[in-house]
Parts: sequence; C-alpha cells; structure tokens
Amino acid sequence: MTARVTLTIDAEVIDAAKKYAEENGRSLSAIVENYLKSLGVNAGGPRRSYSPAIQELLGSVPLSESADYKDVLGEEMAKKYLGL
Repeated sequence: MTARVTLTIDAEVIDAAKKYAEENGRSLSAIVENYLKSLGVNAGGPRRSYSPAIQELLGSVPLSESADYKDVLGEEMAKKYLGL
C-alpha cells in the first residue's frame, strides 16, 4: 500500500533531485523510498546493516522485490564481458 507524504525541502535540493531522478530514469518517490529502506526503515522487517561501500550503491539499480541479485549480476556480467 502506498501513501502520500508532505516534506519540506530546500527548493534547490528538490530541483537537483528531480534532475537526478530524470537522468537515471527513476521517480523521485522511488529514490526517497529506497533511501529510507536503506536506513532500515522497513515496516515490520528486520533492520539490515551494510558496509559504507554498499550503502552508496543501495537504490542505484531498480529491482523488483522478487529479483535474485545473483541472476541480475550474471546477466550484467554476460553483457559486459561476452557482449550478449
């Protein structure tokens, strides 16, 4: 279930965030949601702890909840190294 929320954020930050979202083919809502999830804000779910390097990467690739990262990694490596 989704819900609406009102945030007060500096206008310049909002403009930069919207530009970032557009350049990366994502919605600003999805970016904020993924960021909050990376903080461990997950209704009823366990809080996860990640290294700083992984923290930077969280949310950079939109995946469905059912996606298996090993499958995605294999596919991307095949594209990169095998030209598939």
